[in-house]
Amino acid sequence: MKPIERIAQLHTLGKQYAKAKAECEHLKHFRKSKLAILKAHFAQEDSKRSNAACDDLARAHPQYIELLDGLKVAIEVSEAALWELKTSHAGINIWQTQRADERAEIKLNSGIT
Repeated sequence: MKPIERIAQLHTLGKQYAKAKAECEHLKHFRKSKLAILKAHFAQEDSKRSNAACDDLARAHPQYIELLDGLKVAIEVSEAALWELKTSHAGINIWQTQRADERAEIKLNSGIT
């Protein structure tokens, strides 16, 4: 891949990673809100219920479990995008090293110091 193509790829991958990371961070924060909403619901449902019991019920609620599953997927997508970005960047580093090696070899073979 040509360097200019690699730069374009980095730009695209960077945008994809940013979007995936934003989704991941949003779900991390929403998880806290969802837990609080569910705890409040269970506390309101039975005022004699302890905070720990409300917490247990909230964490076992299907909506909370579904959110955790979504967060798991978001983390996976975000990490995959990050590694694609790093791999593409490594390709540029390899290309730079190869060009430097070629220049050094030319200098060595032509007697230039």
